[in-house]
Amino acid sequence: MQILTSDPARFANLPDYDFAEHWITVDLGEGHSGRMHYIDEGPRDAPPVLLFHGEPSWSFLYRKMIPVLVDAGFRCLAPDLIGFGKSDKPDDIAFYTYDRHISWLRQWREAVVPQPAALFCQDWGGLLGLRLVGEEPEKFTCVVASNTFLPTGGTPSPAFLAWRQFAKSSPEFQIGELLQRATATERTPEEVAAYDAPFPDEPSKAGARAFPQLVPVEDGMDGIEQNKRAWEGLAAFDKPFLTLFGADDPVTGGLGKTLSERIKGAEGMPHEILSTCGHFCQEDRPKELAEGVVLAAKKAGML
Repeated sequence: MQILTSDPARFANLPDYDFAEHWITVDLGEGHSGRMHYIDEGPRDAPPVLLFHGEPSWSFLYRKMIPVLVDAGFRCLAPDLIGFGKSDKPDDIAFYTYDRHISWLRQWREAVVPQPAALFCQDWGGLLGLRLVGEEPEKFTCVVASNTFLPTGGTPSPAFLAWRQFAKSSPEFQIGELLQRATATERTPEEVAAYDAPFPDEPSKAGARAFPQLVPVEDGMDGIEQNKRAWEGLAAFDKPFLTLFGADDPVTGGLGKTLSERIKGAEGMPHEILSTCGHFCQEDRPKELAEGVVLAAKKAGML
């Protein structure tokens, strides 16, 4: 297996993405290490908010939310998960596991921002982030969740099964076009190219192809027992928990209600289904999502 490093030239002149680079080295397992890239914007002594991306995006997804949140008084931290964005990319699909992604993200969190923080999470950012909330609720001050869930088996939807099969076997796995199709608003050619930037060839897409296969939506899959245990802490999480889901998301659109009904801190919060909003809600409704984070943080006494 090789650990691939991104070519910096592919990330030159990206639209609205002129953030400084920050890096840490994480233990990937089996004797491998890799560099993890992250954004860190805003005063270091400001209340921190973690912005977790999912599949197959990267921190570019948060370029519209970060300025709003910094102006509101936050320190914004957005990592590129291993296998995505500017971070290093193991080229073996089988090397990626749910637990390893948890370990890599936890290493980043403990090294960079170990203090309690707000969380915004979407897609796999929620499968990872909500698990961390359930396992260590004391490290989170409030949560805003969009188009995500913490699955524990069951029966997957036909839409998800089709996506999983496509990610596994499609000879043409064009990341930028996937983002284009999963938003309710039009991306520019430059934005589409930015989502393609981390993935110049097939080996670099190993992490992106792996993620859909790792979602524990069927009984017996790895991650189910860990998520069931995490749900005990997540359900009891009594700090502000807000769901803002996209009305035009066919895969996760109905899961916001399940989260809001099961998590204690969601009671009485102004949950919303956002119109003209697809799966990648950060592209379609960034201002409203950032305002949701501000609202939750104020209720938590952070701002």
